[in-house]
Amino acid sequence: MFEIVFLGTSASAPSVYRGLAAQMVLASEYRFLIDCGEGTQRQILKSGMGFRRLNRILLTHGHLDHILGLGGLISTFVRWEDGIEGIEIYGGETTLQRVAELIYGVVFGGQRPGIPIDMYKLRPNDIIIQDKQMTLTAIPVIHRGAGCFGFVFEQASHRPFNVDKAEALGVPSGPQRGMLVAGKPITLPDGTVIRPDDVLGEKIAGAKLVVIGDVGETESLIPYVQDADCLVIEATYLEEEAEMAAAVGHITAKQAAQLAADANVQTLILTHISRRNAEWAVRNEAQEVFPNTYVARDFDHFVVARGKPVERLSRE
Repeated sequence: MFEIVFLGTSASAPSVYRGLAAQMVLASEYRFLIDCGEGTQRQILKSGMGFRRLNRILLTHGHLDHILGLGGLISTFVRWEDGIEGIEIYGGETTLQRVAELIYGVVFGGQRPGIPIDMYKLRPNDIIIQDKQMTLTAIPVIHRGAGCFGFVFEQASHRPFNVDKAEALGVPSGPQRGMLVAGKPITLPDGTVIRPDDVLGEKIAGAKLVVIGDVGETESLIPYVQDADCLVIEATYLEEEAEMAAAVGHITAKQAAQLAADANVQTLILTHISRRNAEWAVRNEAQEVFPNTYVARDFDHFVVARGKPVERLSRE
């Protein structure tokens, strides 16, 4: 299961109702901040999520509406007692160069920050985290300039334990069942060896959440987005503005919806909404192609689980 909280959903500049690009993803014991537009730290506080354990920052690209909030946020982290002990920032090479100028040149004026700040240059298909619970992968995205990325969160697959089979084979409740689930054979008191395949079902894939920021085309994304439980992607333009969208490296709501349909996505969530376009117009255009579409608002909180409809939690 994954959770995603939208902290800012506006394109290019904030509006009265929408802050600039930022989302928080909760995955297992991790908390990730994806992009950090101007004003993000206030949005984090207003959301009630707080700063604790928010030490991994994933950047889709280096445009200012996606990174300018890092200056204030990191300044707060450095001065926050009993808070963040270190920060990890992941992004493309040019993105990290711009972030370094902002943090070290502007925020700290060439001085050493009070906490470690580690920057990790991403390459296409880099695995950022892989453990027993999940895998997080950086995927290449075509926008404006090199080093643009999206992020795929995949929950580890599992094999369900068949209680009826276990009882029929005489496997007692307790630690031995846990060993079988962990893939280890056990030996019963009568010498019978029980192997995991004897009591475990077929593999069931875990939840898959794909988060993509600004993007200029969708064809190359299909293999990465395929069968996702939830796709989060921009919808800066409407189809009547398709020519303008292509000229500046963006897509329309209809194109986002077509990607979801072509890749067998379960739920589509649109963000990066232009102040020119009404929310209902964006939603209607996408739903004509892909009915199970939401248009995110600031502080929307969604729960993504495998095999279940994405749940939109009520806002405060």
